Order: sequence, then C-alpha cells, then structure tokens
Amino acid sequence: MSTAMPDLKLLRIFASVVRHQGFAAAQQELNLSTSAISTYMSQLEAQVGLSLCHRGRAGFRLTSKGELFYQETLRLLGELESFERYSASLKGELRGTLNLGVLDSTVSDPALPLAEVIGAYSQEHAAVHLHLSVMSPYDLQLGVLDNRLDLAIGAFSTRMNGLVYQPLYREQHWLYCSERHPLYSERRIPAELITQQRMVGRGYWSQAELARHGFKHSAATVESMEAQLILVLSGAYIGYLPEHYAHPWIEQKRLRALLPATFGYQAPFSMILRRGRAKEPLILTFRDLLRAQLNLR
Repeated sequence: MSTAMPDLKLLRIFASVVRHQGFAAAQQELNLSTSAISTYMSQLEAQVGLSLCHRGRAGFRLTSKGELFYQETLRLLGELESFERYSASLKGELRGTLNLGVLDSTVSDPALPLAEVIGAYSQEHAAVHLHLSVMSPYDLQLGVLDNRLDLAIGAFSTRMNGLVYQPLYREQHWLYCSERHPLYSERRIPAELITQQRMVGRGYWSQAELARHGFKHSAATVESMEAQLILVLSGAYIGYLPEHYAHPWIEQKRLRALLPATFGYQAPFSMILRRGRAKEPLILTFRDLLRAQLNLR
C-alpha cells in the first residue's frame, strides 16, 4: 500500500459514493456522471493500492478493507473541516459548512422555532453554507457520531456513547384514530378495547418502548411521522402523533385523540453533538443562538 496521502478530492468523492450507496445515487451531489465517478474511484484505489468496493449488477458494497478505509476517511475529512473552521475563526469570520440534522415533522412545532433560528444564523454568518437533513433518531445520532452531522435535534429514547445530549423541551404526543376508524364515534371507550386495536409502531422503538406506550405489539411500522399520519388517516390503524402535527387534522375533524388521560406521553427533545466538539465556532454559535431562542441558560 502506498504511503502517499490520497488526493482529497478523491476522498470526498469516495465518501459521497458510500453515503449514497452507489455511483448513480451520488451523481446529483457530486455533479458528475457515473463514468466520471467510476474513473475517480479507480484512481483512488490505484493510489491506496486497495480494492475499496464491489460494484456491478449485484449492487454497491464496500470490501472489508474498504469499510475500514471509509471510517478513516470520515475522520480525516472531519478534522480537515474543523481545521478550516478554526483558521476562519482566527480571522474573525465564520466560514465552512454547518451540517445540521433534525427529526421529521418539527416544522409545525411552536416549541422549536428552527426556521427563525436558521434565518438569524444565516443573516449573521452569511459565509456559512448550511446543509439541513431530516433523519430518524438513530440516523441522527450515528451522523453526529461519525461527523457527517455537526449537531442534531430530536427525541432519543436510546443514547450512544461519545455524544453529548443537551435538553431542549418536551413534545406532547397523543394516541389518535381517524374518522374512518370504528372508535371515532364511540363516546366511552375502555382502555382494554383500545389496546386491542391495530396500532402503528415506529421502527426505532424497542419492544420495551412499545410496551411503555401501552401496547404489546404493533400491526404496522413506520420511520416517519408523515407515514404514521397516512396510516392513521386510512382508518385501519391507530397511532401516536405529536399534538402540534395532528392539530390541523383535529380542526378538520379528521382525527380524534383516544382516552388522553391514559394514552399520551411527552418526548424529551435534545440537541446532540459529538463529545469534544462543543467549542468549535460554527457549532458554538448555532447552539448558543438556539438556546437563546428557547430561553435556555
């Protein structure tokens, strides 16, 4: 294996291809054709003297050494990004890219004025490029852990080592059915009858988490609140939704909360960042702006 430092352009292309799990999927981000990406990948493999991935009809996948090389690539690119930010901060200006992640369906939550925070941040630091991603709780944590995300906002029922969790607020959830569901027009519904209904679970819930919300099993699984809402509106299922997200459908009399005194919970939202990165200028300024907007000390 060559001891020379691989070309940084090739490393960034490699990281994008792996992130998108293939050449074609990475085209838009890289603004390159698949043939050009293939050429660059071959150049990288020639430079490092390793076969990094398998590509063909069977699909894209990393080799065992390619997986190790990818993890080291992420670490290196993360450190270079941090160095670029540090250099810019010495000149008294913020530059670079802030990679922010957030849980889906937060745009309607008055407790999280993210649009206002981003607007103020972008106005104050116009040279910073913002990259915003909507992900599941697990992917948000993984993204922060491997430096693909600088910080993320969401509700995390399980926690990962190496991350710092800073509490923000609590999001109210209720159990809903739609006007198409048999329980919608019932006046007095016993809890035992509700727990017998076909319920929508979330892919990132453990069995213990499902039980905490009153159910032994789920009849359907989703990865986002929009998917949850679609299944509940179908009338075939009941499911939990954030109060703010369900509100327009309640106003239209399309949804009804089921036995709120028994079925409801609050999801604790946190801002997460990788341990040791809290003082990086881009992260620090955004974190402080968000906490000030939420009146947190």
